[in-house]
Amino acid sequence: MNQMSFDSLNENAVAADGHSDDLFTAPPSDVFHSIEADAEAAGGEWKEPAAYEGSVGRTMFDTPSSEDNSITVLLPRESMDLVPAQSLVRIKSVQDGRDYLGVVIKGPFAEPDGIRGDAPIVVTTTVKGGIFMPKCHGRVQVDLLGEEDNGVLVPPRFRPLPNSPVFALDSAETEAVLKVQGDIPLGLAVGHEELQVNIPADRKSVLPRHIGILGTTGGGKSTTVSGLINSFQRAGIATVLIDTEGEYTMINEPTADRGMIAALDRRGLQAAGVHGTHIYHLVGRGSSNMKHPRRRQFCLHFSSLSPYVVMELLNLPDAQQQRFLKAYDITKRVLGDLKISPANDEEKAKFIELDEMERGYPRMTLANLIDIVQACERIADKSDNIAFYSAQFKNRGDEVLRAVRAIFDGKSDNVSSWRGLWGKLGRIRRLNIFDNAEAQPLDYQALTTPGQVSIIDLSDTDSPIINNLVIAELLRGIQIQQDVNYEEAEKTNAQPGRTMIVIEEAHEFLSDARIKQMPTLHEQVARIARRGRKRWLGLTFVTQLPQHLPDEVLGLINNFILHKISDAGVINRLKRSIGGIDEGLWSRLPSLAPGQAIVSMTSMARPLLVAIDPTPCKLRMVD
Repeated sequence: MNQMSFDSLNENAVAADGHSDDLFTAPPSDVFHSIEADAEAAGGEWKEPAAYEGSVGRTMFDTPSSEDNSITVLLPRESMDLVPAQSLVRIKSVQDGRDYLGVVIKGPFAEPDGIRGDAPIVVTTTVKGGIFMPKCHGRVQVDLLGEEDNGVLVPPRFRPLPNSPVFALDSAETEAVLKVQGDIPLGLAVGHEELQVNIPADRKSVLPRHIGILGTTGGGKSTTVSGLINSFQRAGIATVLIDTEGEYTMINEPTADRGMIAALDRRGLQAAGVHGTHIYHLVGRGSSNMKHPRRRQFCLHFSSLSPYVVMELLNLPDAQQQRFLKAYDITKRVLGDLKISPANDEEKAKFIELDEMERGYPRMTLANLIDIVQACERIADKSDNIAFYSAQFKNRGDEVLRAVRAIFDGKSDNVSSWRGLWGKLGRIRRLNIFDNAEAQPLDYQALTTPGQVSIIDLSDTDSPIINNLVIAELLRGIQIQQDVNYEEAEKTNAQPGRTMIVIEEAHEFLSDARIKQMPTLHEQVARIARRGRKRWLGLTFVTQLPQHLPDEVLGLINNFILHKISDAGVINRLKRSIGGIDEGLWSRLPSLAPGQAIVSMTSMARPLLVAIDPTPCKLRMVD
């Protein structure tokens, strides 16, 4: 306190009429000089200890409601803006010399100094206009990420002691701690000014560990998917998108949506189409973008599909399943007797190792199988009116019939079961998507070309059975091709090509009910998921109905992008499947704005709430 303050104090002791106030007499100025001298002798003006300089707050005492790994931090009013939600802090426990890293999971909350925030005086002054509002401080809840030990983050064995200084990390250090570096950009972390969240495309522990993009309609899943596809293409990843609605068939063009363009401008990004896109649609079906410059139709080869998968997809009852498998075995025998398949002894040796849980019998067509089913039905019905339709059997009817009779006599067999099976296979044949001479099957070598984006447009099929047949064949074919690509790369010590399969509306293909009906199909998917992790083959499951995805499918996924989900039951189920997301983030999931998502990736130190980047490409339907 200086002489000016002493004088001011003496002046204030004089009443307005110029007379001294009898109720208050100022102490002599030498008293203050004495106090100041004592202070100088004791070390001068008080200064914050060096260990506390630059801190934004202090740790609080624990209370009966305190939880393990969670610390309460109090902040002065001027520091509240420095530690928003999701920001990282360093806690220096000065007393025991330990340093901790933590993340703000709740707050900052403003609390009045010295009294409760809901005290009557606070409520009254607020209602009356807040003229006499008390001063306030901030409070945040911090979860410990770990203890720093020689630059390495290790699990904490203790807790920071009370009154430990807390420091806010800068952007560079935050990025390093959260491990959000990579070449696949997702967006900005909410609560940070310019913290870009990325994932690495060159780490086998990330994308090949599979991704789940979940959320209700309108949450922004399509923006996330199209943005990821654009980034995958730029990173040289072959991407195959199964598009059941035809929503992504125009991503080769830049977006024309004004809202999206404005959002891109705010992020410093430009509208642009995805390069290297190709569209594939079934023969006899259209595409939602018939003007695409690289569009082609394809057919399915019946011989590629496992007979057990076909049987499950057709939902055959037990009696028809038995006759389907019997007819399938007879067809194999007839093809062998006629030297159609295998054509020679060398092929015969290869066929011994054939796994029919994986794929079908080489060169068998759907028409071959239907001919044999028809023959069995006619024999069981004791009818001689048999006409063969398949190209291989049509001109060799007598040979085929003798071969069938040698295996199947049809005595006491159920004719109606054969007719029911014949009718179901006939309906599939009339779709004209199997072994069609007007189209070629999918070229899996082209689909796995680095940087190519292949859109399988199923918007015109209007049949879940057809969609599932296509998806089953596509997954099997890409897995086999990826195995070949991986082995060839290993022989030459080259970097294996990376492939990502994106399954839109995954609940229609892998719902809980379907998996119970189709265990073989689920086993195929699970096998592809397990093998793909080692061979740079990743799966991305996208759905607006995550409640229909069974636990078996969720168990295959290690990376999640969660958009708005309002169903409390679904959230509780996801909590059991996804670890590491704190309760503060879970509580925000039902109220996320469009474009916001909780991102949990194996490459990240912890899950984050992210404002997903707007998509630069054109979508037919923006959700």
